[in-house]
Amino acid sequence: MRSTPKRLFQLIAISSVLGSIGFVGSGWIEKPAPAPTTPNVVLFFMDDMGYGDLSSTGALDYTTPNLDRMAAEGTRFTNFLAAQAVCSASRAALMTGCYPNRLGISGAFGPNSPVGLNPNEETLAELLKAKGYATGIFGKWHLGDQKPFLPLQQGFDEYYGVPYSHDMWPLHPTGTYPPLKWIEGNEQKQEIKNLDDASQITSTVTEKAVSFIKRHKKSPFFLYVPHPLPHVPLAVSPKFKGKTQRGIFGDVLTELDWSVGQIMNELKQQGLDKNTLVIFISDNGPWLNYGDHAGSTGGFREGKGTSFEGGHRVPCLVRWPGVVPAGRVSNKLLTTMDVLPTVAKICGAQLPKNRIDGVDWVSLLKGDDSVTPRDHFYYYYRKNSLEAVRQGNWKLVFTHPGRTYEGFLPGQNGKPGPLTETHEFPQALYDLRRDPGERYNVLTQHPEIVAKLEKLGEAARADLGDDIQQRSGTNVREPGRISK
Repeated sequence: MRSTPKRLFQLIAISSVLGSIGFVGSGWIEKPAPAPTTPNVVLFFMDDMGYGDLSSTGALDYTTPNLDRMAAEGTRFTNFLAAQAVCSASRAALMTGCYPNRLGISGAFGPNSPVGLNPNEETLAELLKAKGYATGIFGKWHLGDQKPFLPLQQGFDEYYGVPYSHDMWPLHPTGTYPPLKWIEGNEQKQEIKNLDDASQITSTVTEKAVSFIKRHKKSPFFLYVPHPLPHVPLAVSPKFKGKTQRGIFGDVLTELDWSVGQIMNELKQQGLDKNTLVIFISDNGPWLNYGDHAGSTGGFREGKGTSFEGGHRVPCLVRWPGVVPAGRVSNKLLTTMDVLPTVAKICGAQLPKNRIDGVDWVSLLKGDDSVTPRDHFYYYYRKNSLEAVRQGNWKLVFTHPGRTYEGFLPGQNGKPGPLTETHEFPQALYDLRRDPGERYNVLTQHPEIVAKLEKLGEAARADLGDDIQQRSGTNVREPGRISK
């Protein structure tokens, strides 16, 4: 049959549409657009936000509409782990793609720490800067507050924020620290003297991040937004105070959600929305003994400072219109260490010269659910104690002393309740498929799994060491140190 010109144009139009979609199973799906090689990258890193602190993961008495929208417009990764359940170590892993123990880093650095992230390590900012990216950080750094360790010496062009944890100042009920100060570049600026000053933290970080987008809209940029809150002591600006039924914690989360919304809106206003990869994660689980000033693990066991899922399992949302599938949930195992190799591959950057532990999950990110990027994970804590290993959905907890919040009443009104750091945890095997709360020890039922995971633990001890067994690893590097 001869096609009329009108019919020909219709066929061309239909062919064009069919070229952008595919038929899979019983439904039509949109093919992802080719990913640009120089997308902008926005990385949110929250402080002590628990897995259950978003509306989309079960938060009650407040809402997080901007984050819920990000989850709906992108992919939610529900099996995402912090590399270590404490501030500095977790941040070191994010910036370098390594277990923090490999870098000689553990715990949380205090003010005037003589130790920090070694400037010889190549950070994500340095890798992207080498590709022509503008790099900026606005918020909490916490990888050393001495000048050699600050962001401008670690690959960032701009820095405005606080150098260490939000509780390391005199207002904290258990602290005897110097005043917390904003730092701009390498120079200390005004002090945060009281809770009124602290109430401006979130809005100040937001203002600086939005300004960075406006100033760098014509070239690729890496924007790192490590919000200091909801770490205690909690503080919220007057326009959000008293706005929720959850008290000040809900108010703080509402303001943080607003901050994310402001930054996302600015991307849209500048026409950058579709060319920007946005990642939202947290550094560790909630500090549970702070009670009504702490977040929720969403039902996982224990919290910050432990090797149970409540300490390591954190929210992870990724949005990139046309590249990362919208409205999707992935349960594949991933960690903060995997962010660096993934972003580097997407942006065409070289990986660090030194060994890293992260794996790239670009294919999974773009929608290929047949791939399993990460096979196993080592749970380290304290100085360098191997407390558990995981392979697939099996987790073997080794006998170890550690923190527990269980059996103690939580604190109220910003004051911490008691806990112990020396609880003796016995060896246990958990099947996370049916027992994500780690309550049913099936050690005796699966000796073959135990043997397999013990072998994995031995590999970790040989590589990274283990203080519990007083063993040194063969592949541990030195942290940065201030020479005396």
